[in-house]
Amino acid sequence: MSIADLRKDYLKGSLDEKDLNANPFKQFETWFQDARDAGIDEPNAMTLATATKDGKPSARIVLLKGFDERGFVFFTNYESRKGRELSENPNAALCFHWQKLERQVNIVGSVEKISTQDSEAYFNSRPLASRYGAWASRQSEPLESKTALLARVAELALKYPIGNVPLPPFWGGFRVVPDELQFWQGQPSRLHDRFRYLKQTNGVWKIDRLSP
Repeated sequence: MSIADLRKDYLKGSLDEKDLNANPFKQFETWFQDARDAGIDEPNAMTLATATKDGKPSARIVLLKGFDERGFVFFTNYESRKGRELSENPNAALCFHWQKLERQVNIVGSVEKISTQDSEAYFNSRPLASRYGAWASRQSEPLESKTALLARVAELALKYPIGNVPLPPFWGGFRVVPDELQFWQGQPSRLHDRFRYLKQTNGVWKIDRLSP
């Protein structure tokens, strides 16, 4: 079978405007809980797309670590590729794909750093080994060997044997502040249900059904 012949029909649900919450964050909360209830592994895994100031894109999977009506939060090394790109071009897109439910959510918006206090609170909640790793990894930079990375982790374990690892100055959270969210439900014959929330200048969210 060729790649072109790989296909399936989507039969697990439908979506109508009457089913949608007027508040996109409430709608996301409902779908996110559905994903958790369905037993989906890492329902908070999302594709994060960024771009340089010249528009050269890159994408990777990161984990959502919090959301509310201010936006969607994830954490990273600020000196990583995504961190550098967001510094020079503070706009991003997120995509959640919950295949088991035949659903996607796409989010587009501006990006801002969260407060140092909030970054520190999350950093201190991480497993100790992960805190060592945040300091040891020069994320996105060439690495001479895995042995060298593990040696840096070992040095940190000796330096902070009982924890109390400080927040690295180059590590913390970003918040994607959306101005557009799309909710996609797979349908038979590729006639998918797709709705877009667009934030208006008065702060009200306008909902449109989009062609699949």
